[in-house]
Amino acid sequence: MGSTGVRIAIDAMGGDHAPGEIVAGALRAKEELGVNILLVGDPQQIKAVMPPKINMDRLEIVPAEEAIAMDEEPLNAVRKKRKASINVAMDLVKKQQADAVFSAGHSGAAMASALLRLGRLPGIDRPAIGTVFPTIVAGKPVLILDVGANVDCRPKFLEQFAVMGSIYSQYVLGMPEPKIGLLNIGEEDTKGNDLALKTYELLQKNQQINFIGNAEGRDVLSGDFDVIVCDGFVGNVLLKFAESLGGVILQILREELPQGLHGQIGTAILKPNLKRIKQRMDHAEHGGALLLGVDGICFIGHGSSQAPSIFSAIRMAKEAVDNQVLTRLQSQYQILQNEAD
Repeated sequence: MGSTGVRIAIDAMGGDHAPGEIVAGALRAKEELGVNILLVGDPQQIKAVMPPKINMDRLEIVPAEEAIAMDEEPLNAVRKKRKASINVAMDLVKKQQADAVFSAGHSGAAMASALLRLGRLPGIDRPAIGTVFPTIVAGKPVLILDVGANVDCRPKFLEQFAVMGSIYSQYVLGMPEPKIGLLNIGEEDTKGNDLALKTYELLQKNQQINFIGNAEGRDVLSGDFDVIVCDGFVGNVLLKFAESLGGVILQILREELPQGLHGQIGTAILKPNLKRIKQRMDHAEHGGALLLGVDGICFIGHGSSQAPSIFSAIRMAKEAVDNQVLTRLQSQYQILQNEAD
């Protein structure tokens, strides 16, 4: 490519709007972020959605013979379709030909491919998908994990999520002593199902994290917690609900604020404020979620992702590379493991 910039491998065939929206977001990222883009997939389909006169500087198309559909069983599909776009993209990271990988395709397939090709970090049983939510405190996000990688969890898995989340929150999100919470139906330590009760005991005893107790649903966006852990089933429901809620609020603002002459004038005056509101609430501004616990930087996007979300996800992947997320997770988790031993 003739450049030493950050290299992002993009699964161009993954997602409901692939490859058109994937390519559009990737091309924007190439121009605005200065990253090197490796588009992985069917060259003919990729070229068909590109502008007729495209600058190929810092851009490469990497052929992949197959793609994994959203309705396929992930592990079997990843093993059977060795030349699928997500596998080829992961191999680029494994071979150090790319610094990070992004896919808006089958999240289970992305996780399976990452595990088979990149492997787990030492001491991690199950990787988790961590996503950042805005809170009512400006500039203070909350990291939620897991939001979909592990539908069924053991208490030990959630404890590992808490440790990884604490490291990520401290070294990437800038929280000096991240406050950890366990998503539950009540704040008392006697509340919840068997998983919650046993996980609470583990988190309370773990000296490596700053566990401050249970977080109820109303606490998620309060800003009182920096990291909240839960199983992937609950986390995915929470994620989808939060996304829809943000969209509903934004739509109400669009419909109600311009009503009448005073509303039109007020909307014009408030335009900069409304733009900031959108940036804080719109999930497209965040784009993707980091798969924590694998030996590589892997971001997973929503299946419905369009170009703005793709751009945001690539921006997050670049920031993860620039901030040496993987190195920090490797070194800090190893330190904590040694201290625990």
